Amino acid sequence: MNDLAKFLAPHQQVPVRRWARDHFIERDERIAEEVPVALVYNGLAHVVMMASPCDLEDFALGFSLTEGVLQAQSEMYGVAATPVAEGIQIAMDIDLLRYLPLEDQRRNIAGRTGCGLCGAETFAQAIRHPKPVEGTFRVTSQAISRAFDALASRQTLNTQTGAVHGAAWVTLDGAIAQVREDVGRHNALDKAIGATLNAQGDLRQGFALITSRASFEMVQKAATVGIGLLAAISAPTALAVRLAKETGVTLIGFSRDGCFNVYAHPHRVVA
Repeated sequence: MNDLAKFLAPHQQVPVRRWARDHFIERDERIAEEVPVALVYNGLAHVVMMASPCDLEDFALGFSLTEGVLQAQSEMYGVAATPVAEGIQIAMDIDLLRYLPLEDQRRNIAGRTGCGLCGAETFAQAIRHPKPVEGTFRVTSQAISRAFDALASRQTLNTQTGAVHGAAWVTLDGAIAQVREDVGRHNALDKAIGATLNAQGDLRQGFALITSRASFEMVQKAATVGIGLLAAISAPTALAVRLAKETGVTLIGFSRDGCFNVYAHPHRVVA
C-alpha cells in the first residue's frame, strides 16, 4: 500500500448488527473505502473517478495510457496525489503534445452533458478501436489456471472487505508479478498496468487476470497498451468479444477450477 494511506485507509471499521438465524450479534466489520479521485493534467481537470484510495500513482499512469491520454510512459513527467475537501486530486505533468488535445476537447464540450464514459462525448470517443496487438507468445493452460488459483490469496483488501475487484499481471510461466485492487474493476486493471510499468515490466511478455466480467472497456484498455491475453473470472460481453477479435487480444472467460472458455484468438493458449 502506498500513496495516501496516511490520509485515507483503503478500508474503514464500522459497527454492524448481524442477524444470525434467530438473534442479532453486535460486531465490527471492515468495509472498503470509496472516494472521488480527480485526475488533473497540467492543471486541467479531466475526469473524476470513484476509486479505492491506494496505489494512486499506479492508477494515474495506467489510466492515462489505457484511455489514450498518453501514448508512452515517458510522456508523464511527474505525478502527485493530494487530499482535497471532497476527495483526492492527482496532479500530473505531461508532455505538451498530449495535453493540447485534452485542452481542445475540454473547450469543445464546455457546457454540454457527457455520456459518463470517462468524459466521452461521442460514440467514437467512447468506443475506441486500438490498433491490433503484437506478440507471438504462447501460454499454457496450466499457467493460466495456476495464476487464477494463486490470485485469491494475493487479494488482501478483498479478503478483509469482500467488496473490491482484483487485477494481476502474470509472467508467461504463470507467476503473478503484480496485483492491484479497487472498488472499480476498470481501476484495478489500470492500477495493475501502471504497477507493471513502474516496475519496468514488459506488457507484451505476459498476460492479465481480472476478477470480474470482461466488458468491452477491459478489452479496450488491454489492447491499447499491447496486452495480448486477458483472462476474466466471469463472462465477457458480446461487444468485448468482437473488440478482442478486431484487436488481436486473446480473450478468456469463466476461468474457474482449472477450466475456461477462449472467445477470441485461441492460438496463444496451448495445452
